[in-house]
Amino acid sequence: MSTTESGPVRADMRRRVVVISASVGAGHDGTTRELAARLRDRGFQVDCMDVTDVFPWRLGRLLRGTYHGMLLRLPWIYDGLFAIACRFRGAGPITRALLRPVRSRMRRALPADADAVVSTYPIASQLLGPLRRDGHLAVPVITYLTDFAVHPIWLSPGVDVHFAAHETSRVQALAYGASDVRVAGRLVSPRCRPASAAAKRRARQRFGLPPDGRLALLVAGAWGVGEVAATAAEIAATGAAIPVTVCGHNTALRRRLTRAGIGHVLGWVDDMPELLRAADVLVENGGGLTALEAMACGLPVLTYRPLPGHGRASAVTMAEAGVTTLVSGPDELGRALTEAVGGEGSRRSRDAGMALFAADPAAGIADVAAGERPMLACGDAGHR
Repeated sequence: MSTTESGPVRADMRRRVVVISASVGAGHDGTTRELAARLRDRGFQVDCMDVTDVFPWRLGRLLRGTYHGMLLRLPWIYDGLFAIACRFRGAGPITRALLRPVRSRMRRALPADADAVVSTYPIASQLLGPLRRDGHLAVPVITYLTDFAVHPIWLSPGVDVHFAAHETSRVQALAYGASDVRVAGRLVSPRCRPASAAAKRRARQRFGLPPDGRLALLVAGAWGVGEVAATAAEIAATGAAIPVTVCGHNTALRRRLTRAGIGHVLGWVDDMPELLRAADVLVENGGGLTALEAMACGLPVLTYRPLPGHGRASAVTMAEAGVTTLVSGPDELGRALTEAVGGEGSRRSRDAGMALFAADPAAGIADVAAGERPMLACGDAGHR
């Protein structure tokens, strides 16, 4: 390291960005990997952190396990907690107060030469915002809102800029008190793009799927949570499509569906872009990364039996944004599957979904990291 009159100079003068996610399912991590890759392509050094590793005494693992357990076994509890967080104005301040003992650990975990910090998970934002607001973090903090639906725990005083999925998401963030909220594109692998007829045939052959017939790809995240078995059976019962169910890491679900002989059943899939090329329509329940990947591929997306809490909220917001169709019950499912493949409403939905990828959110994040002066963020800055 050399020195100048103004002080020490790093040998590598590239700006450094830290991206903080959480290993709760694959969606946040997938977004983080793609964002890191795009920032590196723009010349940044990028460090990726898991916020659950910052907690002492393995509390991060407990947090992850509790969340998983509630979604899998006690969804009504998670739904109630989510509703309270959305309606109770003190949810944000209480969350920040509970996380106060972890702030010093977060500050120590950040590289001293970081030029910006990006959060892709609400708890990370709740730790970073107070550090920035109180002067313990001298560089911009950016929150990339991975969920379409914005709830108060996503927003923290001190965060400089929030990047939202759509104008509907931006309006929600502003209503909860954020001030600098920008609509940005979504992040998926560049391999997610519309497929030719030949590419579809090859994809079906690779996964052992029938060359003909309408295939409805059913996904429920890395954990395979929700009413997946019921959904697969109901898709098959419509006769409008053959279900292809991705069970993720949920081996019990995979065994159950395989024994029942409902459509085609897969476990964890490493190459989701290729599998999406094989499908005619995506049926999902959480508004997660695979839904975005399907939109980028030009596939119509149906949300059915959404997960409680964030899943249901995102389902409503995505339908309001016009990028998905929210199916309210079994009586509508067959018609929705048929409409999804050839209907005019489906074409509009696909166009709206693909428009989410016209802009690159890494460009906006890079501008802030490179020194753009952001507005002061989050209207409840007086809350500690």
